[in-house]
Amino acid sequence: MQIQCSKNLIFSPLFPPSKILNRKNIKQYVNLSNSNGGSSGVLFTSFPKRRRCFSTVIASSSTNVNAPLFDTWSPDKATPSPSLSDVLWPSLGAFAGMAMLGKVDQLLAPKGLSMTIAPLGAVCAVLFITPKSPAARKYNMFMAQIGCAAIGVIAFTLLGPGWLSRGASLAASIAFMIYTKSTHPPAASLPLLFIDGAKLHGLNYWYALFPGAAGCVLLSLLQEIVYYLKENFKF
Repeated sequence: MQIQCSKNLIFSPLFPPSKILNRKNIKQYVNLSNSNGGSSGVLFTSFPKRRRCFSTVIASSSTNVNAPLFDTWSPDKATPSPSLSDVLWPSLGAFAGMAMLGKVDQLLAPKGLSMTIAPLGAVCAVLFITPKSPAARKYNMFMAQIGCAAIGVIAFTLLGPGWLSRGASLAASIAFMIYTKSTHPPAASLPLLFIDGAKLHGLNYWYALFPGAAGCVLLSLLQEIVYYLKENFKF
């Protein structure tokens, strides 16, 4: 039990001053629950009509409290353990995606081109593991893939190879994704891949569509299949 009085100001962490001032009679009952697995608590706050006093009663306990520093180093306990199907279908989707892209590589080999670029591996992880995340949205993926790839070509054209073009293209890519609301982390590696990949320089601005955006078309189709299998064939 805690009682506090003030002549000039009423303040409570759960009730900001902007919501408390100029209110003469407020009573609120709030049930609190401990997100770390402890028992629930009760908060009762009363503001008399003429007296600037309030009382607070809090009852709570916790049996599983982790320091914030170590929370990020352990698995998310709020997420249930994945089933076998939740592990199998995304893995098979990634295998199928890379196998198909590898088959396309055989057709493109005489031209010295490849579809199995590293960023598409990261795209597989985003699409198949977290299909409902913002990064997996089709708008985000294609906007970022095309925009960041074009930025890489522009940076290489203006600045040539080297640390300056790498840094400038990455910074511009991040700014582009933020401005266009198309956050898709795998796309940030496309400018660096173009700047350091001599075989890709011959594509020039075609690099904005190939191989990143072209590969994402195939992976998007596979994502729909994987999502359907995860939702309808569980084991």
